[in-house]
Amino acid sequence: MEYDAAVIRCFLEQQDRLFPEPVADSEEEAEYFLEDVCAVVVNSKKEIEEYFEEEGIDTEGEDVLNIAEVFDVGDGRFLIVEG
Repeated sequence: MEYDAAVIRCFLEQQDRLFPEPVADSEEEAEYFLEDVCAVVVNSKKEIEEYFEEEGIDTEGEDVLNIAEVFDVGDGRFLIVEG
């Protein structure tokens, strides 16, 4: 999967939601990290729910938009990074 500039910037700016220390300091490091962990970009809350269901992760009763692994790109898309 290729990650565009908006997705990479989103991760760089918000990575502290998921990790106690930065895992990437540059756009190149962020892109490599996202590729390495097979991060996924989806287009809706419904797609986030479907992703977690397919992965066998129970999110019942939780707002998936508040899960630490879900990053709001800011343009209607969401980045899912499993740490």
